Amino acid sequence: MDEHSAQDMLRIDLDGKSSLADFMIVASGRSNRHVNALADYVQTALKEYGLTKMGIEGTESNDWVLIDAGDLIIHIFRPEVREFYNIEKIWTSPAGEGHLADKVAAKPVT
Repeated sequence: MDEHSAQDMLRIDLDGKSSLADFMIVASGRSNRHVNALADYVQTALKEYGLTKMGIEGTESNDWVLIDAGDLIIHIFRPEVREFYNIEKIWTSPAGEGHLADKVAAKPVT
């Protein structure tokens, strides 16, 4: 994504925080079109790498696109949408300080 002008890329290690994936990448695109183009580039690169099964959400509006590639989750946001959701703070806060993984684990199953 760096080659395609993704902005403010952040790699988050999810080890010990979630069993959903090993890593999360969060990046911003300048506009809806840029978010869409970045998502296309990522999908193409993952397919070239041999990954054919991916979950993709958000391509209808391209305010925010999520690509679930198994052990890697990629979020691409428009800057103001990224600021609104602020998922970096959720996933990088220390465990025990309102971490999302702790809240999910503590939630009773009904």
